[in-house]
Order: sequence, then structure tokens, then C-alpha cells
Amino acid sequence: MDKDFDHSSPYIYSLFPKGYPPYPQPTSHGYPPPGHDMGYTNAPPPGYQYPPVPVPVGPQNFPITNQPMTGGGDMGGYGQNIPVNVPPGLEYLTQVDALFVKQKVELLEAFLGCETNNKYAIKNNQGQVIFKAKEDTDCCTRNCCGPLRPFDLKIKDGSDREVIHLARPLACTSCCCPCCLQSIDIFAPPGQLCGRVEQEWSLCIPKFVIKNAAGDVVLRIEGPFCTFSMCGDVEFKILSKDGTTKVGKISKKWSGLLREAFTDADNFGINFPMDLDVRMKAVMLGACFLIDFMFFEKSQNKEGDGIGML
Repeated sequence: MDKDFDHSSPYIYSLFPKGYPPYPQPTSHGYPPPGHDMGYTNAPPPGYQYPPVPVPVGPQNFPITNQPMTGGGDMGGYGQNIPVNVPPGLEYLTQVDALFVKQKVELLEAFLGCETNNKYAIKNNQGQVIFKAKEDTDCCTRNCCGPLRPFDLKIKDGSDREVIHLARPLACTSCCCPCCLQSIDIFAPPGQLCGRVEQEWSLCIPKFVIKNAAGDVVLRIEGPFCTFSMCGDVEFKILSKDGTTKVGKISKKWSGLLREAFTDADNFGINFPMDLDVRMKAVMLGACFLIDFMFFEKSQNKEGDGIGML
């Protein structure tokens, strides 16, 4: 544009068609002009207090201080990566290498010997509850089949969302029936198989194989010759696929004389590698519950643990 062109000349306004609003002339009052409504709402009255901003919480109402970020990395050190290829609700399991399972004491079961649905709290190594589990069977099945009973067990997170589902069919435990041994299927999320625990035939010690959804053997479990819990822990070793290397353990914890004698409320510890696939960590939970029912669940206040697999 010509530098000598006079922008204040009336000629420039003749270029606009008739009826076009003229360009507003600058004022000394600044922007916006007095009385011009910009669409803003009036300010709150003096003394008004804004409502508190809600803070997201995790399991057991603990505040979430590190909110996961979408995408592939940190933003200046804030937030954390979202685990990929992890079933919903199991993200926390990627950060732990140990879990503790504590069974709730049922007074009706302790005093009357009437079987009730087992309930468990699953905790991290700080003692914080991260999941809750509850057996789902009818009264007739519990009291007629005892520890051998088939069951469904639902594991839920702090928001009462089911994240893992366990299904155990009716089967035998005796070494005399090698064609109908114990097993349990683990679904995470519910409806999608992520692994299976199968008992192997053995005369002397408990043996299990851990399989993935495709049916491939991933790990093995071997128990002790004697599963009596006498003032000490009972350890089931988690072994590598070939059975030569110990990579973790499932331990039945000694709960004290009175609790051991009069209830079947057991405590377990599960240790596994931190980098173990999160689905296999869920399968380890299933193995823990299967071991509990097979060896430590009482029938009418009678002990079920013993020597060997007889």
C-alpha cells in the first residue's frame, strides 16, 4: 500500500457500500467503550466462597497424587505413563511384586460350623486394601460339598467394579483320580479368559501348572510334602516354566493359635517378579484361592490339611 495514502481521508469510507457501518473512531476511554456489554457475568458478591474442587481418589479413598497422562511420556515430570495392554482395573498390579490376602472371620461359621461365603481383603505391602473378593455359591453347595465345592469368586476394586472373576468347577483332589483333578479359570476383565491353574497328578507333593489364555505353560507351583500349619508358614514355591528356578512363592501365614484352631480364616502372602505379566499376577491370585480351598478350608471346623496328596 502507498505510504503517502491518507488513511484519514473521507475517500476511504466511500469505498464501502451504502448502509455499511462506519469503522468506529478511537476514543480516549480505552477498550471496551463505556456501556458496552462484553457478555461477562457480574462478579460474585463480597465474601462469596467458591466450592472446593473435587480431588480424585483411589482404592480406600486414598487421594491420587500422580494422575496418569494420556500419550507416551511425562510432561515435564508430572503424571505417569498409562500401562498399555493391561486389562481395565489391573493397572495397579503393574507396580507391585507382592500381595497379601486376608480372609474375614465369620462368627456364624466359627461357632456353628455352618459354611458361609468366604470374603477376603487383598492388600499391598503397606497394608492398604486394593481389592475385595467374595465367594458366590448357594448354601446347599457350600454345606454339602465342603472344600471341594465349585464356586465363582468376584474380585472388585475400590469403586465396587468387578475386575477379576474366578471360576472353579467341581472336581476331585485325591491322587487316585488323575483324570479329574482341580483347576480354576481366571477372567480379567470378567468374560475374557486370561489364564488357568491346573493341578498335576502327584503322589507326594502338590503340583500345579500356570497357563495363559492360549493354554501354554508359563509357570509351575510346587507345595510341601506336609501342609500342616504348625506355628509357622506353609510355602508353595512358584517356579519357572521348566521347574528349575524359583521366581516367587505363595505362603500360608501362621495366624495365631486361636484363629488357626477355631476358624478357617487364613492369611496368605504372594510374591512374584515385578515385571511379570499383569495377567499372570491375576492368575497367581487365582492359584492362591485354589490352594486355600484345597488345603486350608475346614469342613465343619475340621482340618483339611495333611501329608502328601492322599
